[in-house]
Amino acid sequence: MRLLVLHVDRFEYTVTEPTRSPLREPVAHASHAVSEALVALTSVEREDEAAPARVAQLAAQELERLARQLGVRQLVLHPFAHLFGTVAAPTVAREVLDAVREGLQGAGFEVHRSPFGWFTRWNLQTKGHPLSRVGRIVRATPTAEDAPASSS
Repeated sequence: MRLLVLHVDRFEYTVTEPTRSPLREPVAHASHAVSEALVALTSVEREDEAAPARVAQLAAQELERLARQLGVRQLVLHPFAHLFGTVAAPTVAREVLDAVREGLQGAGFEVHRSPFGWFTRWNLQTKGHPLSRVGRIVRATPTAEDAPASSS
């Protein structure tokens, strides 16, 4: 699983049109906004299908660690298949993200997951400190390639 985590002053998305994904979730609200939050752009990868529960657990732990370090209580899990991996089946990706959400909610965080199968327009204002943009690769079995990426 790949994560690009942004510490934001504000993030808002509006659903615009369907993607080519075979999984298109119903949209309860066309827009969602948060302030003072972590936004995790997420891409569940094909190799995560071998151990989705473990990947979800590790991703939730990493997001919890970052959120606690930054004093953030709100998180957005936003499906984002554009992080240069080979994506998992949409049903598996949804399963993993739902498990990440449940893990974070169980740890006391307020978590929103954006719907699968939709393009969105964003309004994004990020912070500008060293941990305001963090890339991570989470694997059930880590490799040397998965070392934390440097922030920019």
